Amino acid sequence: MKLRNLAFSITAISLAGMVSTANADTWRFGLEEIEGSVQHGYAEEFKKKIEEKSDGDVTVEILPYGKWGSDYSTLYDAIQSGSIPLSFGSGFLGGTVPESQLMSLNFIMPADELETAKILNSDAFMKSDAWQQAYRNRGLVPLAAVPEGYQVWTANREIHTPDDMKNLQIRVMDNSLLRETYKAYGASPITISYGELYSALQQGQADGNIQPVFAHEEMGFYEVQDYMIFAKQAQFVGNVIANQDWYEGLSDEQRQMIDETTDEMVQVGHDIQSELNETRLDTIKEKGDIEIIELSEEERDQFRKLAEPVRQTFIDEVGELGEQALNTLLEQVKASEGSESQ
Repeated sequence: MKLRNLAFSITAISLAGMVSTANADTWRFGLEEIEGSVQHGYAEEFKKKIEEKSDGDVTVEILPYGKWGSDYSTLYDAIQSGSIPLSFGSGFLGGTVPESQLMSLNFIMPADELETAKILNSDAFMKSDAWQQAYRNRGLVPLAAVPEGYQVWTANREIHTPDDMKNLQIRVMDNSLLRETYKAYGASPITISYGELYSALQQGQADGNIQPVFAHEEMGFYEVQDYMIFAKQAQFVGNVIANQDWYEGLSDEQRQMIDETTDEMVQVGHDIQSELNETRLDTIKEKGDIEIIELSEEERDQFRKLAEPVRQTFIDEVGELGEQALNTLLEQVKASEGSESQ
């Protein structure tokens, strides 16, 4: 009888485990980038934390670029429909959430990369009514911001001042604020598919490019450009977003688990991008002969003055919610700078 009871207990435990596994939720997480990128590193750590905290009740399925397709609008449509409930959205997201172009404005954030991550993920900004409503109006919820490193220019000419950028055919993402920004600098911004960019630079169809360091390296853009210019004008920011219906359908405990995890990931995300960009820059220096230029504060100020009027262009294009989000962000930056000076 004891053996029979023991066998029954073992069977019950096994069945319970099977039921638990079968009933586990799968959260699909779409990435704009390939494996080995900042977004992929972030998603892997997010997956690890969520699966540990949920005791296996949640499985996170990571979908890098290519697994869901190659047209970013396809990814954003999938988020809005709920077929991919979690995703990154960056510069291309402006077509879906115009207010998200706020992240593309130059010379808004402090030069310190970690401080930028803290400000963007603060409750004062991330959970502000304007920022939340901008996304929720499109059936989405902003969960976190992941700065992926400085947007670095490459070109076939030295660039120190706006005069050096005059008429430069520089490739930008399909983002109206980026186009206006580089027009203000005197350049001639053009849009080219990411997959076609290497050959366009190689063949002279584009004179310059804007990417985080890791992207310059993994796509080999440094091989077909002469100069890499660090102006520290802006970081490339990936926004972690969720389908609103999916998010609101989660339990309170699950939403709390996401909040706790994204809070923990601020430092983790910074460490991932810092290590990756430093490693990739070393590779560029070792394998390539591209010349590195770092702008002085005086040189940066010349670009900063030209970039400031584009803030009004942003407000005119996206409206009241965008203006409120911009003002909230500027207030947080000012408060951060004030606390650092004390």
